[in-house]
Amino acid sequence: MRTFKPFRAVAAIAAAAALALTASGCGVTSGDSEAGSSSANGPVTGLRIMVPNTPGGGYDTTARVAAKVMDEAGIASNAEVFNLAGAGGTVGLARLLNEKGKEDLAMLMGLGVVGASYTNDSEKLTETTPIAKLIEEPGAIMVSKDSPYKSIDDLVAAWKKDPGSLSVGGGSSPGGPDHLLPMQLAESVGIDPKEVNFVSYDGGGDLLPAILGDKVDFAASGAGEYMQQIEDGSVRVLATSGENRLEGVDAPTLKESDIDLVFTNWRGLVAPPELSDEAKAKWIDVATKMHESEQWQEALKTNGWTDAFMTGDEFEAFLTQQDDRVASVLKTLGLA
Repeated sequence: MRTFKPFRAVAAIAAAAALALTASGCGVTSGDSEAGSSSANGPVTGLRIMVPNTPGGGYDTTARVAAKVMDEAGIASNAEVFNLAGAGGTVGLARLLNEKGKEDLAMLMGLGVVGASYTNDSEKLTETTPIAKLIEEPGAIMVSKDSPYKSIDDLVAAWKKDPGSLSVGGGSSPGGPDHLLPMQLAESVGIDPKEVNFVSYDGGGDLLPAILGDKVDFAASGAGEYMQQIEDGSVRVLATSGENRLEGVDAPTLKESDIDLVFTNWRGLVAPPELSDEAKAKWIDVATKMHESEQWQEALKTNGWTDAFMTGDEFEAFLTQQDDRVASVLKTLGLA
């Protein structure tokens, strides 16, 4: 068996992907260029965070939790969160890049947008102003409460018997975390990834009804997006993909289940290009204070997120590395 980390040994995934404009949000005018204001001791005001997929997904959850924490901790008051969905996050990315120098706007993004920027032949995240990497989280293999699969062993046995007959849903485009996880899982258990029937949804908000309605046989995504459904029993987690068990989720890791696979996703904040040094510093200061707050530390536990905080130049180097790796993988797959 071979241990997989994100973007390692995925050449066998070639041709396995299935590519499956709506946009909504409030207007932004180029004349509004202040990064929010604050009194000497008061919270920053006027900040806005764009979510580049539908409500209810991982980006949306992270952005809204962040805005709530900022407000409760007195860091930023009434930060606005709005959704601009489409094309795996690249509609939102295009909007952000068109708002050059816009100081009150940032976008919550992650690994999925990196992949979508290549599969949709769009602008790249390396053109943005990096603010902060916030979290990492393991993936989860999930089914509905009515699924016949009660364990990861049950699922793998059925999957290996007839790989193409089982559909797996994911809330990202090819190259994103929800696509890479099931493809690497297939290879780890001896299934040819070319035979995997992958169904792409535009974010966890769109994927959830497919899980609940048994439109897919199983799903691969971050458990944090579905904690309410996991807790009420409507979604059952068969296994998670981290090194350790996920707190609050009664499911083994893949490694515990004798599947030699570890995989994690990440999310962070970026701002428009050509941002002033002052505005960039203000966004980083807000993100740093949020990260240091008790409310954020509690949110990490509640949502099953792993603290992965980094800012500025360090995050910029990380984004460049991720972009290079995704580009290499997708070229190997013939998807970019």
